[in-house]
Amino acid sequence: MGERVKFIAAMLEGDEPFVELCERFGISRKQGYKWKQRYDEGGVEALADRSRAPHSHQHVVQAEVVQLVVKARKAHPTWGPRKLLTLLERHYPHVKLPAASTVGELLKKRGMVGRRKRVRRSDPYKSTLRSYDAPNRVWCADFKGHFQVGGARCHPLTITDGYSRYLLCCKAQARPLSLPTQRSFELTFREYGLPDAIRTDNGTPFSSLAAAGMSRLAVWWIRLGIRPERIEPGRPDQNGRHERMHRTLKAETARPPRNSIRAQQRRFDQFRDEYNNVRPHEALGQATPTSFYAPSQRAFPSRLPEPEYPSHFEVYRTDKHNCVISWRNIQWYTSSCLHGETIGVEEVDNDRAKVFFGHVLIGMLDATNAHMTKNRRSFGSMVRADGEVTSRKPRRRRPYRR
Repeated sequence: MGERVKFIAAMLEGDEPFVELCERFGISRKQGYKWKQRYDEGGVEALADRSRAPHSHQHVVQAEVVQLVVKARKAHPTWGPRKLLTLLERHYPHVKLPAASTVGELLKKRGMVGRRKRVRRSDPYKSTLRSYDAPNRVWCADFKGHFQVGGARCHPLTITDGYSRYLLCCKAQARPLSLPTQRSFELTFREYGLPDAIRTDNGTPFSSLAAAGMSRLAVWWIRLGIRPERIEPGRPDQNGRHERMHRTLKAETARPPRNSIRAQQRRFDQFRDEYNNVRPHEALGQATPTSFYAPSQRAFPSRLPEPEYPSHFEVYRTDKHNCVISWRNIQWYTSSCLHGETIGVEEVDNDRAKVFFGHVLIGMLDATNAHMTKNRRSFGSMVRADGEVTSRKPRRRRPYRR
C-alpha cells in the first residue's frame, strides 16, 4: 500500500515520463494505469486491496432455497442439516437443494446452530446381549429423567423397538411404580404384540435386589415368554440408541415443560407421531421408523401362561405367604417376587439342585447347609445366582390366643 501511494505521488509531480515511472517502481504500464484509474475514482482509499471473490458463480444458493431451509429449521429447531434436506426433498422434489455442509454454514451464519458439547465415549462392550437384527427382537425401555410439570414430577416411560427405532410408548407417569408401568406395557403389548426380549437398566421397577435381580415386572415378562435383559451398571452405552432418543425427547418436549401432566402427555403424543412418521433417521438411511417397523406376530394372551420346564425338572409352587418351597424335607426361601409362582428345580447331585424360574437361573439349593429351628423344622438359605445368600427366613406363625 505504501508503494502505491508513492507511485501516485510521483505521478502527480510529473517530473518523469509515465513509462519510466512504471519501470522505476517495477510494475507494468497496464498496472500503472490501473492504479491511476482507481485513484481518480476513489482517492487514496481506493488503492487498498479488494476482494478476489467472484461477483457471481453457478453454485450460489438461491434466496428462495435459503428461505425454505430457514423455515424448516424454525419448524424443527433440533433437526440437523441432513434431516432438513430429507424433509425438503419430500415436499419440494423439483427444487435443487445444496449439500448438507452448505446448509450447516447457512444456519450457522444466521445464529441457528448452538455449540456442541464434547462427549467422551467409552469402548464398545462385548456381551451376550441380543442384536437388533429384526423388528420386535429387542425392545428398549427406560424412564427419562424426571422434571417438574405444573408443580409435580413427571417420569416419562419410553419404549422403543431396537431395530427400527420406532417409539412404541411415551407415557407420563407421576412415579416409576410397578403397577402403572405394567399397565403401560400391557397396552403396548395389546397394540403391537410381544417382543422376544426387553432391554432396561438396573433401576426400579425393572430390577430389584432379589434373586437374579427379579422384580414383579420381570416375573410378568418371563411368564409372557419375554426375556428380560439388563445392561451393566454405569454402562448406558449398552442401550445407546434408546438414550439417544431421550436426548431428542428432552430437547423437543421438556424445554420448556408444559403446565400440567395432561398437557405434557399431549406433547408426548405429538412428538411420538412426528418421531415415527415424519422425522428422518440417519441410522435408517434418512428413512422414518414407520417404514422399518412391523407389529409382532405374537399376540398378547387372554390368560397369563405358566412357565414351562423340561421333563426332568421337579416343579414346585411357592407358598403365597412366605415364598418358600419344600425340597428334601427342607423349607427354602426363594424371593418375595415369586410368591405363588411355579418354579423348576434341577438336581445336580443328592444334596444340591439348581432353581429356575422360566429360563432364568435364580439360585442353588444345598442341603448340607440347612439348619434346624426350635420347632424342629429345617430351613435352608438358597445361594443366589450372583453368589449371595438369601438371609430372610420365614416367620413362625404364633398360635391364636383368646
